[in-house]
Amino acid sequence: MLVLVAPGQGAQTPGFLTPWLDLPGVEDRLREWSTAIDLDLVHFGTNADPDEIRDTAVAQPLLVAGALVCARQLFPSAEDLSRLVDAVAGHSVGEISAAALTGVLPEGPAMELVRKRGLAMAQAASVTETGMSALLGGDLEVVLQHLKKLGLTAANVNGADQIVAAGTTAQLAALAEDKPEGTHRVVPLKVAGAFHTVHMAPAMTALESATAALNPADPHTPYVSNQDGRIVTSGPEVLARLVSQVANPVRWDLCMETFKELGVTALLELAPGGTLTGLARRALPGAEALALKSPDDLDAARELIARHTSGASAIPAG
Repeated sequence: MLVLVAPGQGAQTPGFLTPWLDLPGVEDRLREWSTAIDLDLVHFGTNADPDEIRDTAVAQPLLVAGALVCARQLFPSAEDLSRLVDAVAGHSVGEISAAALTGVLPEGPAMELVRKRGLAMAQAASVTETGMSALLGGDLEVVLQHLKKLGLTAANVNGADQIVAAGTTAQLAALAEDKPEGTHRVVPLKVAGAFHTVHMAPAMTALESATAALNPADPHTPYVSNQDGRIVTSGPEVLARLVSQVANPVRWDLCMETFKELGVTALLELAPGGTLTGLARRALPGAEALALKSPDDLDAARELIARHTSGASAIPAG
């Protein structure tokens, strides 16, 4: 049983799209989306420096574009994906990638939505000086209580002993001086704001307006939601969760619990892969995990698909 996952903000690295542009049709697709959303995805995916792609308004569309062009190499059609993949999930903004991959939204509207999401979250982040820090190690309940005491939010509960706290810079400074018992390290993250907290409420309002005219379809492949790890079968509910998600915690730990319950034997992370694969290797013992970083990984991905899906007798090789 195979789960396909899409990474969230922070996974982007300078030039990660460069090797993908050598594949037929990829540059044309990226330029088409670039025109539609008024953002040069080719430039930002190839020549931009770390500071440029750390910008929330840039990073989010870039990540969704990367996941979609990567997935198209393995699953040229919705029928291919629904035949070969047993569940799909995305971390934070990766949920928009998952919505497009499962047919909830067409690719074009998904790219337009993620552009609006990135701009709205960047604007919300500019109101107050906020940020995020990763906590490594420690008992979940002990950490949660400690964060609450400091006025911080557990914005990402990622499993594998990793929680991301979010709040004002003053609150994060207090956390650095007074970390929870059992926590090994507190690592400040290079992000523009306190995502998935009350500080993002204005972005949620903007997204409500942005999604009002959309007509989501029901997912053709099981869609696992960040909100609570549940499989969501209604397109309108997926869309509603995409809106509320920006101001509420990501529970990737619960997604991985659902993967366990489903009996997942392999996890394939779309480009720019790495983060979710690392979490899976610690939290899903016995499951095979593969991160797609470049087209050089496509053959290994096809082999993994063949080993872990019952419908993998004819995997596209082009």
